[in-house]
Amino acid sequence: MSHIAFFNIPGHGHVNPTLPVVTELVNRGHRVTYAVDPGFAGIVAKAGAEPVLHPTSLPTDDREWPTEMAPAMRLFLGEARTVLPVLAAAYADDRPDLVVYDIGAWTARVLAGRWGVPAIQFSPTFVAYEGWEEEMADMYDHPDVEAFFGELDGWLAAEGCAIPARTYVGHPDRAVVSIARSFQPNHESVHPKYTFVGPCLSDRSSFQGTWERPADDRPVLLVSFGSAYTNEPGIYRQCFEAFGDLDWHVVVNIGKHVDPAELGEPPSNVELHRWVPQLEILSHAKAFITHCGMGGTMEGLYHGVPMVGLPAIGEQVMNAVRLVDLGVGRHVPREEATAEVLRSAVLELVDDPEVARRLAGLKAEIRAAGGTAAAADVVEAELR
Repeated sequence: MSHIAFFNIPGHGHVNPTLPVVTELVNRGHRVTYAVDPGFAGIVAKAGAEPVLHPTSLPTDDREWPTEMAPAMRLFLGEARTVLPVLAAAYADDRPDLVVYDIGAWTARVLAGRWGVPAIQFSPTFVAYEGWEEEMADMYDHPDVEAFFGELDGWLAAEGCAIPARTYVGHPDRAVVSIARSFQPNHESVHPKYTFVGPCLSDRSSFQGTWERPADDRPVLLVSFGSAYTNEPGIYRQCFEAFGDLDWHVVVNIGKHVDPAELGEPPSNVELHRWVPQLEILSHAKAFITHCGMGGTMEGLYHGVPMVGLPAIGEQVMNAVRLVDLGVGRHVPREEATAEVLRSAVLELVDDPEVARRLAGLKAEIRAAGGTAAAADVVEAELR
């Protein structure tokens, strides 16, 4: 039995994609530990891993994540400084044979180097391609970003890691990528060390609950903006106005920050929740209004559901634009999200046969990529 350690950050969009892979590896006979914040201990344990708990310094409340690159990266470095000694102690007498780590878990390569074991990045989002840094020069060459990489180089050197900061963050030795290959910009020039397996999905009812479709045959619309940047009652009211008189069944996830009283009485065809089993609902949905987090975007494509994207921050904007580029979605800036715009976007998407054809192609590609089993194969190959 091999011991595989997963390192992650406390975010559903980062933890959830790894859980089916954890279960698959456990079912194949491996022992899996999972280093994570206590808030995720329950779902990690249900997946079959042994939680290794550490405190987090990362934001957990709505709108606390910075939108600029350098401040966001400093948060990850702060987290690494806090977590590294905790994990070094926790694994001192229980060293793993391999480390699988999230893109934001910056302790992983330092510790894997000390232990002399391989490390595989598990990326739930876009990865670097040839010319990436040059295309993003305005971002990477910004003085604040340059200064940050100097700080990161200093920390890495102090911890005995010789990998340059930019390589450490952006260029893993090996990686599993849990998105559709064709969704990745310039996927033709991505290095072969990145294996695109598509979304890794499984039954989540044990920790997310279930949802039952109403007995009638009305189309289902899901409205969900994830767990951050959700405190925007105006958008939910616009959805009420846009779809309240439509003969659809509408499921709205408002998150934990909105007071339902601010929204007024929802229309009779609207089902309001603070949290929903999103993957289950998408298996019935005809359309999806989303913030375009990568996890939800891949879940929508897996089920062939057209999406209207209302992104809040950088990566989400990139995802919304990518949906438009592939002809399977619309990008609506939040300040432009009126009832009329939202209704038109949804109805145009679901009535367009070309959108349906493109979605069918993406759905087939995703399901052929291998998902969970393919990701576990990559991990096992690295062990060998």
